[in-house]
Amino acid sequence: MYAWVWRHLPGPWPVRTLIALAVVAAVVVVLFSTVFPWAEDALPFLKVTVDQ
Repeated sequence: MYAWVWRHLPGPWPVRTLIALAVVAAVVVVLFSTVFPWAEDALPFLKVTVDQ
């Protein structure tokens, strides 16, 4: 899969590297800004309380 993505990126290897890093950074931003907060509210086993 990574080889397929690498072959389809435009430009020489330095440009490909920058594009790949930008895509990875964008995915991380989307995960931390939308997916993880949604999952924290949606998953019931994260709301654990301990009674004393």
